Amino acid sequence: MIRVTMQDVPVVLVHGWKSHPGIWNRLVLRLRDEGIPFWNFDQTPLNGASVEEIAAALQAGISKTRREREYFGEIDIICHSMGTCIARYMLEVLDGTTRHERVRQLIGIGPPNKGSALAELFNHPVYGMEIITQLSGVFVPQGYNPAEDLIVQQFRPDSSTMTTLASAGIRSDISYRIICAANLLGTPGFFPIFLGKTWEGSPASGWRQTYAGDGIVPHSDSILPGVALDILPRDPSVLEYNADEYCHIKLPRNPEVIERIIEYLKNH
Repeated sequence: MIRVTMQDVPVVLVHGWKSHPGIWNRLVLRLRDEGIPFWNFDQTPLNGASVEEIAAALQAGISKTRREREYFGEIDIICHSMGTCIARYMLEVLDGTTRHERVRQLIGIGPPNKGSALAELFNHPVYGMEIITQLSGVFVPQGYNPAEDLIVQQFRPDSSTMTTLASAGIRSDISYRIICAANLLGTPGFFPIFLGKTWEGSPASGWRQTYAGDGIVPHSDSILPGVALDILPRDPSVLEYNADEYCHIKLPRNPEVIERIIEYLKNH
């Protein structure tokens, strides 16, 4: 049996929508190098489940692993994209009043904390099909139909799920970290499908494209009250030769993102 010592804080890894635990392969190597224990939450068997169901499964998985490893102390949770809101739903809604989950910090990479402008655009009567076609085979599967995707419907900013999450509020006993990328040089190769830009906006305010995003999630979607955005790269010149390494899809494997995560874990 593996026991975690008191000085260790295990990490729970939560991948995003239509993704898989393999996105953490480079981070896992660094965690092993640093001697940081990790638990990988695989939500791929939950295809078609709701945010509420996946959040409950995450909670049950953490509880099961705690019992197996006989560890009941604090944990850190690292999430990519929509996985951040899954973890937040677990912490802020399911556990928001009882606060049984002992979590030191929640680190979200490119999270749509306020809901996803792109999820809303997928359903747009004019722009939706064009954007889906552009992203087919890259971010969505061929023949993708958003009307049949419960998660995408729940991540529309005005959905009841996102409204419930916003109403719950963030927890004062948890440190929240938000890591975002930005196309600081306006390089088209950052996310070529959208010429280096990211869609943002709403039906009420209108739609526009911005360099303040990672190609999929704009900074305006990532904002949480009172939480600063940690925007990468630190050195914009790196975008001159590897700009696409900072797009949303590649962020979990990005070396600078990984090093920033390790900084948070070791210097909380």
